[in-house]
Amino acid sequence: MISTLLSQLNGPDGDSTPRLAYGADYNPEQWPREVWEEDVRLMREAGVNLVSVGIFSWARIQPARDQWDFGWLDEIMGLLHAGGIGVDLATATASPPPWLTTAHPEILPVTASGETVWPGARQHWRPTSPVFREHALRLVRTMAERYADHPALAAWHISNELGCHNIYDYSDDAARAFRDWLRDRYTTLDALNHAWGTAFWSQRYSDWEQILPPRLAASHPNPTQQLDFKRFSSDALKEYLRAERDVLREITPDVPVTTNFMVMGNTKGMNYPDWAGEIDFVSNDHYVHPGPQDRDELSFSANLTSGIASGRPWFLMEHSTSAVNWQPVNVAKRPGDLARDSLLHVAHGADAVCYFQWRQSAAGAEKYHSAMVPHAGADSEVFRAVTALGQTLKALAPVAGTEREPARVGIVYDWESWWASEQDSHPTALLDYRQEALDWYSALLALGVRADVVTTTADLDRYDLLIAPVLHVIPAPLAKELTRYAETGGHLVTTYFSGVVDENDHIWLGGHPGALRDLLGIRIEEFGPLLDGDSVDLDGAGTGTLWTDRITVTDPTVEVLAHYRTGTYAGMPAVTRRAAGQGSASYVSTRLGVDGLAGLLPELLGPAGVRSELPAEARGSVEQIVRRGPDGRFLFLVNRTDGTVPLTGLSGEVLVGDTDSEGSLVLGPRDVAVVRLPAG
Repeated sequence: MISTLLSQLNGPDGDSTPRLAYGADYNPEQWPREVWEEDVRLMREAGVNLVSVGIFSWARIQPARDQWDFGWLDEIMGLLHAGGIGVDLATATASPPPWLTTAHPEILPVTASGETVWPGARQHWRPTSPVFREHALRLVRTMAERYADHPALAAWHISNELGCHNIYDYSDDAARAFRDWLRDRYTTLDALNHAWGTAFWSQRYSDWEQILPPRLAASHPNPTQQLDFKRFSSDALKEYLRAERDVLREITPDVPVTTNFMVMGNTKGMNYPDWAGEIDFVSNDHYVHPGPQDRDELSFSANLTSGIASGRPWFLMEHSTSAVNWQPVNVAKRPGDLARDSLLHVAHGADAVCYFQWRQSAAGAEKYHSAMVPHAGADSEVFRAVTALGQTLKALAPVAGTEREPARVGIVYDWESWWASEQDSHPTALLDYRQEALDWYSALLALGVRADVVTTTADLDRYDLLIAPVLHVIPAPLAKELTRYAETGGHLVTTYFSGVVDENDHIWLGGHPGALRDLLGIRIEEFGPLLDGDSVDLDGAGTGTLWTDRITVTDPTVEVLAHYRTGTYAGMPAVTRRAAGQGSASYVSTRLGVDGLAGLLPELLGPAGVRSELPAEARGSVEQIVRRGPDGRFLFLVNRTDGTVPLTGLSGEVLVGDTDSEGSLVLGPRDVAVVRLPAG
């Protein structure tokens, strides 16, 4: 449905050629009426062709239970349409109005310790509240019926960042819904008691009504109860998403429906791969977290979003033009960052570049959050950069609708392993699942090697090398699939704390890494986590932190690629590889960090025949991504550095980028170039 949506966005000049979407959240209700026409004029100047409207407008649209005010929204929809700007219309259910929470405080979430989450911010509602759902769906139906035939309506935007602040609710509503979810999953109490291991600590249940969410307890709550509550909480929001979607599809079946995910940082409560099939196209919000891997993390998140979207185009629904307002120190972006950040998302499959928000707020909690039109107004560096990007995106119109070309390396990212590996009562509380995956990604970028970030449901056979860091939860079918992958020619790499438990968080007995023990040809009797600040040296593979394993090689064909040189396990294997059928399976037993992994990876890439496609002078400095369509391939080249990088030997039509006197591409600091390559 994205292609249909894009074909409706004809741009402010009336050009009917499909193009990338460009815009922002637009909140006209924050501004006097006289500002609205200036907004539309500036949007046309900037090249904006799509805005999200109504996201936090419930209190304005419905000021009382039986009172509606659509006049202002009718007017702004008309103004936008007259300006050639499409509307991604939000259902406005993200935050309930004061009249609703006053009349029905039972819709408010409850924390694990029993505290009520009161109004005053946003998202103060229970995903399982039947009262909230009744009022919210009434609003959705009313809006859908009113705007079903409006010519500005391009897409529906369900709620906003579902679960950002209310993913875990421990209320009585949640307890009832959790018990229903558990009945569906386990059918009998005997099955639940087995899955939860309730023989431990006298937790055996004899009646469903005895079961509660993992509220504040005297010690560590049951680990499988915790894992199931995470699964349930994601499913509860998914069911709410479906409820809104079904109303919209009933009334406006031809209007695409989306909601904005938050694939970034440590936002892990929502199982987005499981949600992706519920909407017509995937959308994502992303904000840069300053640090040594900030742009690698941006690339990683955009890459993962593409994986969640199964490689199909998706929308970047929110990011920032400059500083945000919610970090400890909110750093402004440097010249070039605005365009580089945006185009890196496009490179990884985004067919829309949108911001929070259009005009920077004068009041409220996000008044210091940057926008397309800053407090300084249109006469500002930010707005000039915004307008320049609009022209760049217009030049990239041929990219719209193309898909990202698969890489030869895949990094597996698994939500249930993320959830389970970081729970309490584990060998270490210092494990950071996402950081380990990001380190592998950064190390590949440092070598100039393209990689996809994919889920366990992806077609694994398309990858010559598959890296599965901390794949902690491995059900039997997945273990079988990974074994088949390796034995039929794939090269699997996994790490410490992988293959340890099944889907019930039960240990695979007989020695670690249980589910992959035979495939790897190793056996681990005991983990050796390291204290914070401790490290071990490896021969030829750098320095390890966080974790070590006491590895016994059980298959004589196993090759030891590196030994521990220091530490408790000095002289014992640290990195191993076993030939498996036509492929291989390797194990890395410690956290090596980006530099250590970059040193080890050539050894792991070799058997798979994977090498960088970049010129030697660009490896490590430039990230390369390819999008392809029926009319050719589009090569995106992103400068990862603050220096100038010359690129020689490239042929094709330069759509974006600078060339030297001899016609060769030159990437300035933080620049992005796009080259159209011949089809084939």
